[in-house]
Amino acid sequence: MESSHALPVKPRPRVPAGMRRAGRASSAVLPGLAVAVAVALPAAWLGRLVPTVGGPVFGIVVGVLAGALLRRLAPHTTAERLRPGVAVAGRQVLQASVIVLGTALSLSDVVRVGMGSLPVMLGTLAVALPGAWAVGGLLGVHPETRLLVGVGTGVCGASAIAAVTAAVGAVEARVAYALGTVFTFNIAAVALFPPVGHLLGMSQEAFGLWSGTAINDTSSVVATAYSYGTEAGQYAVVVKLTRSLMIVPICVVLVLWRSVGRRARDTRQDESAGRRIWRAFPVFIVGFLLASAAATYDVIPASWEPALPVISTFLITVSLSGIGLSLKFSKLREAGARPLLLGAILWAAVSATGLGLQSITGRL
Repeated sequence: MESSHALPVKPRPRVPAGMRRAGRASSAVLPGLAVAVAVALPAAWLGRLVPTVGGPVFGIVVGVLAGALLRRLAPHTTAERLRPGVAVAGRQVLQASVIVLGTALSLSDVVRVGMGSLPVMLGTLAVALPGAWAVGGLLGVHPETRLLVGVGTGVCGASAIAAVTAAVGAVEARVAYALGTVFTFNIAAVALFPPVGHLLGMSQEAFGLWSGTAINDTSSVVATAYSYGTEAGQYAVVVKLTRSLMIVPICVVLVLWRSVGRRARDTRQDESAGRRIWRAFPVFIVGFLLASAAATYDVIPASWEPALPVISTFLITVSLSGIGLSLKFSKLREAGARPLLLGAILWAAVSATGLGLQSITGRL
């Protein structure tokens, strides 16, 4: 006979639905994100060994190789398990890297460089972006690839490609094309710029301005300009960081342009234009500006300053490792050599424009 005094069973505490969804999302994201970080670690090490190449480029290369190996070992289950985390690496981590990148750009440095370098920076940008669109169109390069190669050549290499990718959600294979193209001509600049500078008898400041406006990634700017002289190197870095600020208006314009295009196709008439634009606006750009303001007004502790560029570069490496993991060699073969030819034409045009504008403005 059962006792009538049995203890009542306590009901299980209810977990809010939002917490359950967050837990499931975290468990889905972790495998792919962990693999992206694991790929980024050796890529970052290789980038330190060969700084003219850099961790981000190694990240996408090692990621492509690791992804091919994983697909061979476990074709279906691996891809499905890694996809959510790889997507987070390719977007959210990329956006975080751009925010941290802002800590290296003090707005006071922009003012200190002066209006003298602004015509050269704006002139090279005016050549790179329309040139990418026009020449890329003649070559039959996909519009997204043209955009990425154009901003990578005209603004600041991998960082600009990362920011634009985060803003517009570019396809992984086109990101890889753009990075490979920009990297190729970074290496060419390291070898060719110093002899040309000596041949033209350029001063330290003139060579620093040319390097800072015509070479893409910061590591290549540093390698090239410091090989010419310490003063050239210091000036080139400030010019390069100032040039990086162009990321902000470019990303904002791109997002607004895409928002207008979507609005034209959108059948939901009940949503206002302002709300659509706000929904599409890249919040990470606000973070980038806030980080730059923090650097300007010395809000960031001095002890953090050496680590922040390393963190930004590693985050970019993680995100590009994730992009590499999702790439397939068949996708990389589709465009052939056309993006590389576009990059060569743009690089030559930007380099020559920089020299011409420096000569016109008396900075050569």
